Amino acid sequence: MSTEQGTQQPPPGRTGRLPLAPPGKLLGGLRPGPAPVPWAAVLRAGIALAAPLAVGFALDEPEYGALVSMGALSGVIGDTADAYRMRVYNIAVPQLFGAVGVALGTLVYGQGALAVAVLTVIALVSGMISSIGAVASVSGLLLLLNAVVGAGLPMPEPWWTAPLLLTAGGLFVLLLTLLGWPLRGRRPERTAVAATYRSLAGLLEAAGGPGYEERRQAVTQSLNQAYDLLLARRARAHARTPALTRLLAQLNVVIPLVEAAPAVHLRGRPLPPEIPAAVRALAAAVEEGPNGTEPPEPAGAPDGPAERAVDAALRHASAVVLRADPDPNNVDDRLGRPAALRVRVRRATRNVLLSGASWRYGLRLALCIGLAQSLVSLVEIERSYWVALTVTFVLKPDFGSVFSRAVLRALGTAGGLVVAAAVLAEVPRGWWDVPVMVLLGALIPAFSAKGYAFQTAAITPVILLLSDLLNHQGFDLVRPRLVDSLIGCGITLVAGYLLWPESWRTRIGDRLADAVDDAAGYVQRAFGPVAAGDEALRQARLARLQARRRIYRDLSGVRSEFQRALTEPPPAGARAAAWWPLVVAAERVVDATTAARVRVNHGAAPPAPREVEEITAELRSLAARVRGGGAPGAVLRPAPGGSGPEDPESVLEPVRQEVAAAWSVAAPEV
Repeated sequence: MSTEQGTQQPPPGRTGRLPLAPPGKLLGGLRPGPAPVPWAAVLRAGIALAAPLAVGFALDEPEYGALVSMGALSGVIGDTADAYRMRVYNIAVPQLFGAVGVALGTLVYGQGALAVAVLTVIALVSGMISSIGAVASVSGLLLLLNAVVGAGLPMPEPWWTAPLLLTAGGLFVLLLTLLGWPLRGRRPERTAVAATYRSLAGLLEAAGGPGYEERRQAVTQSLNQAYDLLLARRARAHARTPALTRLLAQLNVVIPLVEAAPAVHLRGRPLPPEIPAAVRALAAAVEEGPNGTEPPEPAGAPDGPAERAVDAALRHASAVVLRADPDPNNVDDRLGRPAALRVRVRRATRNVLLSGASWRYGLRLALCIGLAQSLVSLVEIERSYWVALTVTFVLKPDFGSVFSRAVLRALGTAGGLVVAAAVLAEVPRGWWDVPVMVLLGALIPAFSAKGYAFQTAAITPVILLLSDLLNHQGFDLVRPRLVDSLIGCGITLVAGYLLWPESWRTRIGDRLADAVDDAAGYVQRAFGPVAAGDEALRQARLARLQARRRIYRDLSGVRSEFQRALTEPPPAGARAAAWWPLVVAAERVVDATTAARVRVNHGAAPPAPREVEEITAELRSLAARVRGGGAPGAVLRPAPGGSGPEDPESVLEPVRQEVAAAWSVAAPEV
């Protein structure tokens, strides 16, 4: 963002407010996000939550209808994948864990100390398995969530009734979701690959200008999503299908264009507009199929290494995208086939049991749930399951900052309770609940796209109305639920955040140091010695591509972690704001390295081995100092090596400048 001359912008997270003012990123959580409303999900949610209620009222069993709607609610929340195959896993697998959770909770309903012990153990297991992956995280959430509900609300007899009804609700959402599979089975994957081409067109359009960094992050996110979808699909494909081969080939040929972008950006001049237009034409061909029209070509021959790299990559991409049937034996396997299921299960189990981070999170969650449930089951004060429910929703570090989620949860719950109070006070119980649930259910995916506080505000009245059909407390439950929510947020902030220094001290510095270390390894791999022979060259290039993808993905994760930390109070927020420029510097080092490799590939002289060693050593030294702790300015840059004067014409000169910029962030006095 530009500023007037002579005005210095504050670093991220330091906006000139008073010290006690909330962080800017936290205030940003109260503004609706720019994501579009998912209208198909809105329609599904309204039907999925209201239809079971209608059936329950028709059969004179409103409690059964409410339980099916509760199961549907968990399915609506978990329906976040794009590919239909992933939706089956994202919805069906967590439902099984949820059924186990509600069964265990129902068996200890009203059992006092036994309920506390069982829920504490479930919380430990839930927290530990959440570290495996996205589906496991949602499964762990639903396991604990339904256990808390089963232990806090009266359920119909026999004990297996509630698990059966909740599972039926989740499977109803899955059925509604899969209705479009016959018509749009492969559409999500094609759309993701086409979106990668479109984001790449925007990147090439911005090369040489001020918007390049933001567009590069968008390309990284698009590539991550496209590769994740294809990897998930390949994990269940027993052989290469023509459709999968075509999508793999179309996505793979994006990589040379992505690699050429930093070289174009460093030369400082925009590309001819025909090049981004040609990439957008390829995006349309990926999404809709080739239509026989060749993409536009730039006028004139390329006149430099960067231009030659873009020209060669674009011609190759056009040949692959517009070719009817790519050769399945000529498609590099840049994804790799996942290991067998039993191997992955064994590996995940070992990682969960031996991971210190997994145990720390499990123990944090168990402590908070134990305190919350003790307050409900053992203390002679009228409190409800909503306390433990709030802890379950808030204490999910993989969903965002615990501190900001606690604050936004309290605000969202207050807003949702206002809606619930109006409905409970003015709408008579019975068939009027059905149209009300259609409206409130439809708001959940619409508001979820806008932010966590908005999602909480949409979910709160739905849970309260369904709970009222089970315990019949009516309007009287509104104020106690607000108090319960505030108590749950307080327990989470104290027992799950403040008492665990790891939550702010290690996750920032260590991950940043790892990213700088990876950048050093990438420089070494990009210009390291390669054995003679075509196959050795191909394998070396493939290894470079995989390393570059991995480091960009890791840097994207580091950036997300910093974004979360910026919402927290000191010391986490202040430290994240201080080190944030080094995240950007590490990304620029990787960009400059990629650009240098592209220039060498297209005729520039390769750098001397001593120059590569010096830059690698400086980056590794910087990583070691960052990992050692402290704040920017607490590290000293090592003296340069003795290789003689620097060569301003070297392809690594831009890399050297970016490394110097990284050191200037870490040690401003240098």
